[in-house]
Parts: sequence; C-alpha cells; structure tokens
Amino acid sequence: MPASTGRRGLAQGRHLCWLLCAVTLNLCQAEAPVREEKLSVSTSTSPCWLVEEFVVAEECAPCSTFQAKTIPECGSTGYIEKITCSTSKRNEFKSCRSALMEQHLFWKFEGAVVGVALIFACLVVIRQRQLDRKALEKVRKQIESI
Repeated sequence: MPASTGRRGLAQGRHLCWLLCAVTLNLCQAEAPVREEKLSVSTSTSPCWLVEEFVVAEECAPCSTFQAKTIPECGSTGYIEKITCSTSKRNEFKSCRSALMEQHLFWKFEGAVVGVALIFACLVVIRQRQLDRKALEKVRKQIESI
C-alpha cells in the first residue's frame, strides 16, 4: 500500500472522528436541560419564580390539550408545574422537565448510539473483507509469477 493512501485514510478517519464528535456534542447540547438563572431586578412582566423563592404547589405533569393551547409555558417542554411565590403569594405556571420525558430522551440517545455503532461495525467488517480479498489476490499473483 503506498504511503499516500495510508495518510489519506488516516485523514479521512480523523475527519470522520471529528464529524462524529461534533454530532454527539450537538445531541448532548440539544438534550441538556435548560438552566434558569435568577435575576436580581424584578419587573412586572417577568415571572415571580425568577426573582423570588417559590414552593411547588403541583408537581410536574404533562399539559392537557387545553393547557397546551392556553398556557404559553407548555410550549417548550409539554410539561408544567404550578408554583406559589413566597413573597408576592402569586400562583403561576412554570415549564419543567419530567423524569419520564428525560427517560425517553435517554433511551432515544442510547438507541442512536447503538445504531451508529452497528453501522460502523458493519463498515469495519466490509472494509476488512475488501482488504483480505486484496491481500489474497496479491499473494495469488505472486505465487503465479513464480
């Protein structure tokens, strides 16, 4: 095998590795929970849970079809929890991520990883067979030339 072919194969392998890493990183970022930071300045339009302490009145639950249409917090995750702010005593809804939803996302990710692993395992087997055939052909030609 010429040296240039080996280098090209290594370069392609590196590019493939970088591509796989980038896709994995994007998947991880897409699945990462949204971090909510508390603001120091209170405004009348911001939710009270951003600036005050709060108590969860109703645990995280999936939105009904009516809630999905009427409560904007249902839009981002499809789950909401009812909270009561300590200082202002206001009842509000807050978008949340349920354990069930996280479990589904985890298994989707695991399935994608297994699928990619199977695809690459098949590619390795196919490539190894090609290389074996080439090696056998080369040996056969050397034996015939004797």
